[in-house]
Amino acid sequence: MELIVPIAGLAFLCELVDSTLGMGYGTTLTPLLLLLGYEPGEAVVAILLSECVTGLLAGLLHHEFGNVDFRRNTRDSKVAIVLTTLSLVGVVMGVCVAVNIPPWAIKAYIGVLVLTIGLAILRNHKRDVPFSWRRIAGLGLVAAFNKGISGGGYGPVVTGGQVLSGIKGSSAIGIASLAEGVTSAVGVLAYMCSGAPTTWHLAPSLLLGASLSVPISAYLVSRLPIGKLTLVIGSLSTGLGVCTLARIIL
Repeated sequence: MELIVPIAGLAFLCELVDSTLGMGYGTTLTPLLLLLGYEPGEAVVAILLSECVTGLLAGLLHHEFGNVDFRRNTRDSKVAIVLTTLSLVGVVMGVCVAVNIPPWAIKAYIGVLVLTIGLAILRNHKRDVPFSWRRIAGLGLVAAFNKGISGGGYGPVVTGGQVLSGIKGSSAIGIASLAEGVTSAVGVLAYMCSGAPTTWHLAPSLLLGASLSVPISAYLVSRLPIGKLTLVIGSLSTGLGVCTLARIIL
């Protein structure tokens, strides 16, 4: 097993943000690995594999810390089932079309979408947003499509989208983590079945680093006030959208 300590450190930091705020792991780690000279075939599949494990673990720990309620027939569990089901469709669609879309177009699309959601959260964070199954379903499909294409772009859309659909911030983070874990597992299988060249040497480092951060994140979410958490989610979504678009222009 090959362990690359700097890569494990990056995975730890990115997953700490992701499991605390529901976004930032694949969206941040994918471009960082590409900047370090790794190929998409090395980075995306390893990220998906690590997020499969950490997403499921984070969902379990968020439930144990009381951040989300996954007991049978609760609204949180029903939202997670809807998001996960639609995500299975979206991630396969994303993988199937990934090889036919120019990279700049994918980045521009994700950047605009995440920026729009972030600005909408900041605009409406003091309002009581009515719960909407329609928004939940649509955003789950779009977020998983992003995941299949690029390995990122899932958390900002599905976490921010839940907040805009009337889900409180801590629940949105726990639900997003669980749904992303299942979505990532399907993404790995889809890449393996596609015949695209992939390597796994980054996976052990990403798995170790990301997994170590999850218990810390679940504890932090249980201590953060809901109002401030919503503001942070909106601000981070806006910032990620701006940075994604800036990388295309500059």
